[in-house]
Amino acid sequence: MEKNEKESLKTVVDEEPEKINYRGIKAMPFIIGNETFEKLGAIGTISNLQVYLTTVFNMKRISATTLLNVFNGTTNIATLVGAYLCDTYFGRYKTLGFASIASLFGLLAIALTAVFKNLHPPHCSPGDTCVGPDVGQMAFLLFGFALLIIGAGGIRPCNLAFGVDQFNPKTESGKRGIDSFFNWYYFTVTFAQIVSLTLVVYVQSNVSWSIGLGLPAIFMFFSCLMYFVGAYMYVKVKPEGSPITSLIQVAVAATKKRRLKLPEQPWLSLFDYAPPKSINSRLPYTEQFKFLDKAAIITPEDKINPDGSSSNPWNLCSTQQIEDAKCILRVIPVSLTAIFYHIGAQQQYIVFQALQSDRHLGSTGFQIPAASYIVFAMLSLTMWVPLYDRIVVPLLRKITKREGGITIRQRMGIGIFLTIVTSLVGAVVEERRRSQVAPGSSVSSMSAMWLAPQLALSGFAEAFNAIGQIEFYYKQFPENMRSVGGAFYFCGSAASNYVYSFLISVVHRMSEGNRSGNWLPEDLNKGRLDYFYYLVAVLCALNFGYFLVCASWYRYKGDGDSGVSGLEMETKKHEIHSV
Repeated sequence: MEKNEKESLKTVVDEEPEKINYRGIKAMPFIIGNETFEKLGAIGTISNLQVYLTTVFNMKRISATTLLNVFNGTTNIATLVGAYLCDTYFGRYKTLGFASIASLFGLLAIALTAVFKNLHPPHCSPGDTCVGPDVGQMAFLLFGFALLIIGAGGIRPCNLAFGVDQFNPKTESGKRGIDSFFNWYYFTVTFAQIVSLTLVVYVQSNVSWSIGLGLPAIFMFFSCLMYFVGAYMYVKVKPEGSPITSLIQVAVAATKKRRLKLPEQPWLSLFDYAPPKSINSRLPYTEQFKFLDKAAIITPEDKINPDGSSSNPWNLCSTQQIEDAKCILRVIPVSLTAIFYHIGAQQQYIVFQALQSDRHLGSTGFQIPAASYIVFAMLSLTMWVPLYDRIVVPLLRKITKREGGITIRQRMGIGIFLTIVTSLVGAVVEERRRSQVAPGSSVSSMSAMWLAPQLALSGFAEAFNAIGQIEFYYKQFPENMRSVGGAFYFCGSAASNYVYSFLISVVHRMSEGNRSGNWLPEDLNKGRLDYFYYLVAVLCALNFGYFLVCASWYRYKGDGDSGVSGLEMETKKHEIHSV
């Protein structure tokens, strides 16, 4: 009878995957529609907040820049929390639904600060003494920011993975659908950025802030509507518990056994168990971070279950758990290079430079909104990616014999190097802009189109490093931690926001009493923003050197030190035990 029950249970487990009704392409209009409207809403508000805070909330440029850096940093850190809660408790469907509603109310709150006069300071005309926001106005604005942080924390790490969940990865049609979804996903993101940086920003700058900030809230409403209308079609993968617990177990077990001595051939003697249905790759032994290997030393106190697993993983961990933990530790030094990459690629002062440059489009009299110049970075990115994928990679593949043409590390390194060039070009252009300011004028006669080269270089840097980072985390993280790996990219961006804010504050204070004057005053014509760009270029050069050291030290996931693969290692173990 017991045998029959086991066979019945096995049959149920084997048949369970077949019960999933993958709708694939049929679900895409709802998911792509949700993603498009969400990006139109979020980017439509965030892209022009710097101008809004300085012109409507009467904040100083330094204060506005610092606030937005903290906001962006906290938003990106929230993605790690969102990924953890999603994987552990709620699943992607519930997390995305809650986060979308939070974003809707956050965008609505910010729009209300423009609609109602008592929610923002009185208008400040040139030459007047400007009154800043009071406590209540600032609190309501920060309340809107907090809701946006909650929304982004749930949406960013989950939306791409949720779309992939709708396809069956075991079928050819499902694999093709996943590839198609990635293409459409990045197309919608770029489309939303371009529309937001042109149409929405134009309405905000030239028509009305109330309408311009109301449009993103309306877009977000349609995003929520599209998402919930298609709910009956979605594949809703249940959370399976957080893999972060396994990493903590390795740290605890290694600490408990820190005084034990490792065997001479650890890849043969340590406890090595891999769950039969684990989605993680079987990894060979590596000698880096050997102190963690002690977590797999079997002592007389350790008990092993009949299926071969550890009865107490807080005392005894498998080498597979340890190798997964090593993957994360190896990634961390490389991921730190993302901090100064993002600082070099950030173009926050571009908006202020554009405001004090000639923004007229030829002799038409049409004035381009300052925030819209960021679109040049988006255009260079979107034009380069297909060119790189279809022409450059095949040519490099013939030379290097590598599938991707170049390695991920080389791709990331090129992006970091381009941030040095971007900062140097920015410094030269700023010198030119400031030299063409007529006496008594606040606006330079230099065309703001001169800002396009450094923006285009920033886009190229993103095409190499940012996309390379995402691919790096996706391939180097354990398979059951890829959602956390996706959040890792945003954590690097978050850290850069905080470091950038600190850097601006230090430069502002230290240069204030300098002979050459404050580098970053309210009026850029009286400052030395070019010096700041040169400083960033030096920091990016140091970052590039640090990256080269990390790249030479880094070992890709699956490259073992024992001279045998995971499969060969298992075979050798069986041979030893049989003897």
